[in-house]
Amino acid sequence: MDLTVWRTFVTVCRLGSLSAAAAELHHTQSAVSRQIAGLERQLGVALMERHARGVRPTPVGEVFRRHALATLNEADRAVRAARDAHDGASHRPLAIGAAPSLAAGIVPEAIRALVQQAGPIRWSLLPGLSTQLHSRVVAGDLDVAVVTDAPPGLPVDPHVERRFLGLDDMVVVLPTGHPQAGRDPVPFQALADQTWVEDNDGSAALLRRHAARAGLSARIDLTAADLHGKLALVATGHAIALIPKILTRALRTDVTTVGLVDPPTRGIYTITPRRDPHPYAAALLEQLTTAFASVRPS
Repeated sequence: MDLTVWRTFVTVCRLGSLSAAAAELHHTQSAVSRQIAGLERQLGVALMERHARGVRPTPVGEVFRRHALATLNEADRAVRAARDAHDGASHRPLAIGAAPSLAAGIVPEAIRALVQQAGPIRWSLLPGLSTQLHSRVVAGDLDVAVVTDAPPGLPVDPHVERRFLGLDDMVVVLPTGHPQAGRDPVPFQALADQTWVEDNDGSAALLRRHAARAGLSARIDLTAADLHGKLALVATGHAIALIPKILTRALRTDVTTVGLVDPPTRGIYTITPRRDPHPYAAALLEQLTTAFASVRPS
């Protein structure tokens, strides 16, 4: 497949307009339309749909957009790495992967501390699901991954070194005006009649497991594409959601959190390859340990 066409599709999704994408990419609108139509024929699915203010991805198109964006980012990193190698850079870039909640929380703090300690270094950050990040460490695409053991858990693999950072409680995120806001902690029974939204199977499994311990079930009636979508549905009062406590410092201001009685937990780990570790990997692991300790639930 032609990555230029993928880039066109991602740009159209971001701008919501064929004409705006054409202007940014220095193409004609008809050329952009032909590229999108050709991509749809190649995949055999509809990727875009029109609405009153322009275009947007179909549900299938949104799934493809997320993977396409990750592929394009990786391709850009590959080009930079090749140019750096040609220019005689002393170290390859430090490739870091992190579960979304960790990529929005402790990982940026740890990278900042590493740069302050070691000076300017080249690095990249790739958010992803823990099982996917594990596979990328094994494949040699990532030097460090910061992952969780939320369902389905982490595989045992002799090719990687796993280091336990600690346990993180799960908390409930609510709109700021919710009746249970400020009543911390709350029993699950107080939330049993609520509509829940989830964005990944691991978090949904933890929620169902916690509800079952209380002899109840959780009404997960809504599904979000990602963490941002989940928080948007909570902020607008459509649902409540389970999120990691480690994420609370990075939340938007129109939501709040409450703890659960006997909350579900998940383990936080780093994964590194046993062979050919990056020269800065050990230093980053130490900074991750410090960053996690600063937000460790009491």
